[in-house]
Amino acid sequence: MTDTTLLDGAVDTYSTTRGPDQPMWIGGQKVHSTTEEWREVANPAHRGSVICRVPAAGVEDVDRAVAAARAAFPDWRARHFTERARALARIADEIEARAEHFARLTALDTGNALRTQARPEVTTLVALFRYFSGIAGEVKGTTLPAGDNQLQYTRLEPLGVVACILPWNSPLMIAGFKVPAALAAGNTVILKAADDAPLTILLLAEVCNRHLPAGVVNALTGRGSLIGSALATHPGVDKVSFTGSTEVGRGVGRQAGERLAHVSLELGGKNPSIVFPDAVDDDLIDGLLLASRFTRQGQSCTAGSRLFLHADIYDEVLDRLVGRLGALRVGDPLDESSDMGAIINGKQHASIDDYLADGRSNPAMTVALGGSAPSEGALTEGFYHLPTVFAGARNDFRLAQEEIFGPVLVAIPWREVDEVVQMANDSNYGLAAFVWSHDLDAALNTAHRVDAGWIQVNQGGGQVVGQSYGGYKQSGIGREVSLEGMLAGFTQTKQINIKLRS
Repeated sequence: MTDTTLLDGAVDTYSTTRGPDQPMWIGGQKVHSTTEEWREVANPAHRGSVICRVPAAGVEDVDRAVAAARAAFPDWRARHFTERARALARIADEIEARAEHFARLTALDTGNALRTQARPEVTTLVALFRYFSGIAGEVKGTTLPAGDNQLQYTRLEPLGVVACILPWNSPLMIAGFKVPAALAAGNTVILKAADDAPLTILLLAEVCNRHLPAGVVNALTGRGSLIGSALATHPGVDKVSFTGSTEVGRGVGRQAGERLAHVSLELGGKNPSIVFPDAVDDDLIDGLLLASRFTRQGQSCTAGSRLFLHADIYDEVLDRLVGRLGALRVGDPLDESSDMGAIINGKQHASIDDYLADGRSNPAMTVALGGSAPSEGALTEGFYHLPTVFAGARNDFRLAQEEIFGPVLVAIPWREVDEVVQMANDSNYGLAAFVWSHDLDAALNTAHRVDAGWIQVNQGGGQVVGQSYGGYKQSGIGREVSLEGMLAGFTQTKQINIKLRS
């Protein structure tokens, strides 16, 4: 098979010119699918433009990947943790050395802007591999003081084969939440790349396979409804780790649960951002801009898309924030000057359009910014949306209850803390929340009352390596990004009791 890598110097070329077909990875080898069918990877920045093709895997390919991962598991789990740690460190080193290639491919593949999103995502990926390399030795049990004639201890053992089903919005970062933790604990991995953004995952698999035994990391491409389901139901898959929409996650959970497989689900969010009247300063506006995730086109499950502003500062904060959001430059993801890139595909673009139409038709709300997709000019050549802010919203409106996954913010006034906490918790979701106040008693008391698994106080940034991340309610099951998440999510406990001779 010829080398079909998207070479570093050619990535920008493939934004307008079709690149070579990209194979999958099974058993340490580049492979095509047994179906001999291909799927086109579209460029979200240029309607109708195809970056390249990837294999359309079938059930037989899932069987091949599971067999390869199972064959590799006994040797990988038996290795001293320092060997696994060194392998993860070498992977981190190579990703860092090729960081610009990874970043440019991310911008091309996902539509995320190079400067504001793609490069930081690669930096986070490197940090995650280094973090889990450093804590590989923490997969250890305990000895119990059970008397002189007893030796009682536990072992933390790997689960086996882990299927990681990945989303399209931040595929590298989400792979970083799962892959190094699973590997550090001694598991083998099958990556299911997102249909719409598979290329960086195939590149990650290529790098991993240069530093790991064959079969330890495998990567499949193709329809999620086919191979995602095949992985969830496969008796040779010991755990399914899924990140994506709540709707799809329910189906994955049901399928894996039918056979009592281990499962973790990181799902959607409709996250509140609560601003107290004493919080108004330049740092607040900067933080709200970050929390909105508009520089990722709002395509983030942690986006603070419900903005609860105290009535006393509602107009001031809204005006200042609208000014900042309106100044964001929307454009080609590979352009250094772009703050925002493109929506992933036509279906998602149309879904956002539908929400915007709903907002415009609601007489209770006014459009403070945006409100419709670009209708002329260069942005119509791709799947672009502009920042949108609706003022005068209520928490029971559709736009305040459903996850839009686009650059749309609804601003809701409040006066009493009990009122805003009730509204913040009046949601099926419970992934993230943001609280803004210089009064730490008020901020922390509010944070403690909000039903969410990950809460930021006076800052709007993203997940921090080493801190547990995951949701409440319909935002998911399980935790990632931390030592605790690795131990709970990728190991199982064996208790051993021994009677000693006196």
